[in-house]
Amino acid sequence: MYQGKKIVVVMPAYNAAQTVTKTVDEVHQQQIVDKIILVDDRSRDDTVQVASSLLGVCVHVHEKNTGYGGNQKTCYRLALEAGADIVIMVHPDYQYTPKLIPALACMIANDLHPCVLASRILGGYSLQGGMPGWKYVANRFLTLAENILLGAKLSEYHTGYRAFSKEVLQKLDLSKNSDDFVFDNQMLAQILWHGFTIGEVSCPTKYFKEASSINFRRSVKYGFGCLNVGLKFRLAKMGLCRSDLFP
Repeated sequence: MYQGKKIVVVMPAYNAAQTVTKTVDEVHQQQIVDKIILVDDRSRDDTVQVASSLLGVCVHVHEKNTGYGGNQKTCYRLALEAGADIVIMVHPDYQYTPKLIPALACMIANDLHPCVLASRILGGYSLQGGMPGWKYVANRFLTLAENILLGAKLSEYHTGYRAFSKEVLQKLDLSKNSDDFVFDNQMLAQILWHGFTIGEVSCPTKYFKEASSINFRRSVKYGFGCLNVGLKFRLAKMGLCRSDLFP
């Protein structure tokens, strides 16, 4: 608990057997997390067996692979069913350090922002942390375009380390969102559409062999998907089109 708020960490997992133990251990070290829910999206390695052996981890296994967005839908549904007041998504591949959990929870619990992102761009150390140059350039271009289209001023939209208040998750209709990677972007656009504010904290960048990453082809698809989300948002704001994402 943190200031009377129940903290639930959700982990969308796929082939994370080599890193999930280290990630979970560091989550426990933060001492404010009430529950850890790991949703496995039909991993081809021993993720389920390893995670099931870890103390304090509730493991849910999909019957079939649903995709990254589909996995998150299950994560947030289970977290709300568990009575979460604050839900923090931590990838079990250890690309993002769980040491930031208290900072993320603090900003929500103190009513500063109902959504908080751990940004790899704030601080200016993303390239030194191993982010590939082409990904950095794509990140900066997409973020600039999305800030213009969404009317926001975020340092990045593409981090997978996020925290949400219960109220945010209850407000959004995530069933309308994609089951693919663009789910992340759609969710942030929906949060802004409903008038919620988004805070950011600086997060170290870590790229290594075991960390998950999408390939160039899927990155291009994701990039065009993000621009499409931003364009739909802007047109809906102007009353020029209707979208299920932005009712």
